[in-house]
Amino acid sequence: MNSGIAPTDAARALLSFWRAAGVDMDEAEAVYAGSAPIQSAGGAPAVVARPPARRPVRVRSAPEAPVETARAMAAAAATIGELQAAVEKFDGCALKATARNTAFSDGALDAPVLLLGEAPGRDEDEQGKPFVGRSGQLLDRMLGQVGLSRKTNVLISNTIYWRPPGNRDPTQGEIVACLPFVERLIELSQPRLLLLTGKAAAHTVLRREDGVMKLRGRRLNYVREGLATPINTMVMLHPAYLLRQPQHKRLAWADLLAAEAWLKELGVELSARLPGF
Repeated sequence: MNSGIAPTDAARALLSFWRAAGVDMDEAEAVYAGSAPIQSAGGAPAVVARPPARRPVRVRSAPEAPVETARAMAAAAATIGELQAAVEKFDGCALKATARNTAFSDGALDAPVLLLGEAPGRDEDEQGKPFVGRSGQLLDRMLGQVGLSRKTNVLISNTIYWRPPGNRDPTQGEIVACLPFVERLIELSQPRLLLLTGKAAAHTVLRREDGVMKLRGRRLNYVREGLATPINTMVMLHPAYLLRQPQHKRLAWADLLAAEAWLKELGVELSARLPGF
């Protein structure tokens, strides 16, 4: 049955849909652009609309070059605002080419608590802020249980600043390209407590391979050259994991209580508790 839609229009619409969903469609569009012309009913070549022009191919430098550039840019940042500007200028991570926005941080810049996750999702990519989708809404409710809020006493960021296409896992190259900025953020913010949500953030920042269930809820230290003293660190279950495994909210609640007790020992002022999550 003839739907009335030309095959070229249908193909073009499908490619546009997948690109909008975050999938890298350059190769598919190249195949489409080089396909044989479609014959009309009379045998003459049909008029085919020209596909979108391909973006110019970037010549990739040696793998270590982006990391060295990131280190230099991060070291030159004297404030968190300058660090964010450096991240937005950085072109050494391939994810930036397919992302809509850079999702660097959200929250109070002088907060005593720094919370790090992994990478932006669709909502974060659209809004340019970390943890604003369903998992972010759950995170806000979780933090509110122990008097923490991004409005007053928590700064939230990630270990990757651009959304991986299709929400795939970041590659090792993408992780190490962003790591100098992550480490500089910790240095600049000097948090009383560093909270790492999920396995990816814990492995990246602590450089340990222990499972998140082994690391969660423990009093750990973040130690790096250039830091005057170790930074108190705790690993928590990622809220996205809790959305998939709600039966583990009891473990998350135990982690939150442990974090609250530690913060009180450190003399950190907490807000009034919000209703449960």
